[in-house]
Amino acid sequence: MNSEKETFQQRNYIQKSFFYRFSQFVGFLLGARFFVAILLTFALYVSTFFLFNQDETFRKFVFDFKVHGIIFCTVLTILAGGIINQFYDFEKDHIVKPFRTRIQSFIKQKYFLYAYLFLSAVSLGVAWMISHRVFVFFLVYQFFMWLYSHKLSRLLILNNLTFVSLTLYPFFGMMVYYETFSKKVLLMAVFLFLILLCIDIVKDTLTKSVDKAFGYTTVPNYFSNRTTKAIIVSLLVITMAVSMKIIMRTGISGFMAYYFTGGLFVLILCIYLILNHSRKSKFLTLNILRFWVFAGIIAMLLNGIEGKL
Repeated sequence: MNSEKETFQQRNYIQKSFFYRFSQFVGFLLGARFFVAILLTFALYVSTFFLFNQDETFRKFVFDFKVHGIIFCTVLTILAGGIINQFYDFEKDHIVKPFRTRIQSFIKQKYFLYAYLFLSAVSLGVAWMISHRVFVFFLVYQFFMWLYSHKLSRLLILNNLTFVSLTLYPFFGMMVYYETFSKKVLLMAVFLFLILLCIDIVKDTLTKSVDKAFGYTTVPNYFSNRTTKAIIVSLLVITMAVSMKIIMRTGISGFMAYYFTGGLFVLILCIYLILNHSRKSKFLTLNILRFWVFAGIIAMLLNGIEGKL
């Protein structure tokens, strides 16, 4: 009888231990925004090979270890940035993202900091081995990642502009590395900047009261609802104008032409939803814009494959 009881207790302990370790693992992935890092890695590889890299063959690209090293450093920096951001936003996330913070509670905050320091150090170490310029590039990137989480995320307009700029920073680095400067690339960068800016401001409308309570001065909690709506709609209209410019003036073709043409209708839908007063319409707008960014990556991949064949 006692042996059966002990066996049951051991099994129960193993199950609890497994659940605890698994929760720690999931909590770390969510804290480091692992899935965002995967998406950005995919986007970097697609844009690097099919947009910035105009001359190299696929074989040469595959064996260009400098490029893979830069992307590897980027991924580590993004993971580190996600960790330091959740460290500073921990109290706010308790209300905005209760499920994520519940999972993250299985790991002490000091371990997140250790992971942040480790990932940052490895990233800078690899960057130093690639070249001193790459090291400086990532040192600047990591500094502004920390500065955004520590200070800039609480400042009006700077929070949105810095967040979007940091998202696009690795793509700018690849553009400089390959010296791919053209009107088409510039307009596509402006389009992506504007649509990410819209996403960030719409996201702030959903956390307006919480941001205000924790001292985050965002566009929605500084300006009136009417002014905020006007800002978002204006940005969407400007994004539409950039899309039209890309279609008519850059000679873009294939899947990317369909993407930017379809984007005009998507943006009109988003304007209609933003003019609606409901929280549900804002949430829907946010997810439509996020999906459209992902659709752009897929369109670039398909367009690139079509062009290489």
